[in-house]
Amino acid sequence: MDTAPTYLVVIDATAESRVALRFAVLRAAHVAAKVTLVTVVPPPEFIQWGAIQEAMAAEALAEAQALLAAVADEAESLAGNRPQTMVLNGDAAPMLFDHVRTDPTVRALVLGAAEGGAPGPLVSYFAGERAGQLPCVVIIVPGGLEGERLESLT
Repeated sequence: MDTAPTYLVVIDATAESRVALRFAVLRAAHVAAKVTLVTVVPPPEFIQWGAIQEAMAAEALAEAQALLAAVADEAESLAGNRPQTMVLNGDAAPMLFDHVRTDPTVRALVLGAAEGGAPGPLVSYFAGERAGQLPCVVIIVPGGLEGERLESLT
């Protein structure tokens, strides 16, 4: 089992998750850590016909894997190392919470925050009452960070 410290980056289709990715990749390079990209596929809505529900779940999984592959390519081009990827299935916040609590290699959970508006559900969940229950730090990367400023913070 690999015991290197890990920056676990939550990836979705938003621009702020790419800023979080860039931060984590640059930071991990400075501290000899690895990066793992994770996305969560929500549970499918119940549909009376099981074959349709199974097809929808398979499609959601394929889309999640394609997203992670594309983002892993971005990360590899930044740092020269390909991050690990992981797809979790279920409700995002509890699934991530359970994963972080059971994986002793996770040094930081890295979340991207939208440049404007209210914080997203994961930022609210992990920066709220759950923050004190985690065995790692939570890094919330502002989605508006760019270029040199982002690099200077890593």
